[in-house]
Amino acid sequence: MNQFFKSVKFKIIVCIAAFFLGIALYSVTKDGQTSEGSQLVGTVLNPVKKFSNMISDKVSLVIDLFVNSEDYVEENQKLKEQIADLNSQLIDYEDMKSEVEDLRKFIGIKEENKDFVLSPPCTIISRMANDPYGTFVIDKGSNDGISLYDPVVTSEGLVGVITEVAKSYSTVRTLLSPELSVGGLCVESRDTGIIEGSLSLAADGKCKMIYLDKNHKIKEGDLIITSGNSGQFPQGYVIGNVTETGIEESGLTAYAVIEPAVNPNKINNVMVITDFDRNEQENQIPTGNIGEETTENTTESSDDKKNNDDNSETAEDPTEETTESGEE
Repeated sequence: MNQFFKSVKFKIIVCIAAFFLGIALYSVTKDGQTSEGSQLVGTVLNPVKKFSNMISDKVSLVIDLFVNSEDYVEENQKLKEQIADLNSQLIDYEDMKSEVEDLRKFIGIKEENKDFVLSPPCTIISRMANDPYGTFVIDKGSNDGISLYDPVVTSEGLVGVITEVAKSYSTVRTLLSPELSVGGLCVESRDTGIIEGSLSLAADGKCKMIYLDKNHKIKEGDLIITSGNSGQFPQGYVIGNVTETGIEESGLTAYAVIEPAVNPNKINNVMVITDFDRNEQENQIPTGNIGEETTENTTESSDDKKNNDDNSETAEDPTEETTESGEE
């Protein structure tokens, strides 16, 4: 031990200790102001202190996580459940908000059309896979007063017609389908035609107004509404607007491309018109090409009437000749 105190190492340690002690005493004598020596020592030791504190904090964190890991896992699970619950409430709120908005619009339909008997608001529960015409299924059926071929609408316009009915659900065929035909009337020009869908136009969400006279006055932007001639659809309900016109390949009639007011692929709720005041006797309309057969039958009836008139005129001529002969 005595040899250690007499060794060079001890003397060096004493010198270093004396050096730092002298700096400390000198700092006190400078009225609290840090001396240049202290600043030098601080400059050298501060990075070491900073690194040491950083390591200490990390070690403390690791120890804390190890000791309290179960508590943290439990707390994390509770937070996840709370987030999931809040997200669910947010979704329910948005759905309720959308339903309330749709109800307001449907109330507007009833206020504007006093004669309409409407079903409860219907929600689209599924869409037909790989169907280019937007056919969908709603959550209301015969238990809610819905029948075959009832018109399906929103506040913006006509959507389609009921083609299949079960007790608790129904299938809706849209205006984009070539198997649905609706009598149409142009508000501006008063030209009439038949609204039908087609595969080529359905991809763009459009349909076609056919059987137009070649001298029609329909132009781009004109509003097309239901004509109500067949009694199947209420008169004056919005169908859509004209985007272009042209002549059919046969050259006999013209057509107009219609963009429906309602895109069936972008709606979630609809309403079904279960009854309304019909000015004409409702025709029995078969599935497929609704309205077109009526037009053809009318044309055939007109031709038959014309033939009958011609036969009558022909039958009268011999009588006149006989009378004239008798007089002579």
